[in-house]
Amino acid sequence: MEMEVKQLKRASLVKVSGRVDSSNAPDLERVLKDLMEQGQFRIVVDMSGLNFISSAGLRVLISTAKTCRRWNRGDVYLAALPQHIMETFELAGLTRVFKIFPDAVEAVGNL
Repeated sequence: MEMEVKQLKRASLVKVSGRVDSSNAPDLERVLKDLMEQGQFRIVVDMSGLNFISSAGLRVLISTAKTCRRWNRGDVYLAALPQHIMETFELAGLTRVFKIFPDAVEAVGNL
């Protein structure tokens, strides 16, 4: 898994590529927690380069979203999900939990 973090005016953009599984989900969690500890609660996760996400990766995204939404501080938006990842989110019922956008630019614009 590779991650790239960019600080934008309206949000923090985290581009994730490769595989997110139980071996590296804690790395993703650490990056997202670091952003929240810095006061960044408006996060866009760009998944355009993602090949696979396990339940551990999904759990990280859900817990981050809960923390960001607490006291209306912000939210986690997802962008550019590949079709097979989108199907996973639909099967798990997570399309109702997250706002999902076709690309990162639109997600950042809506945050």
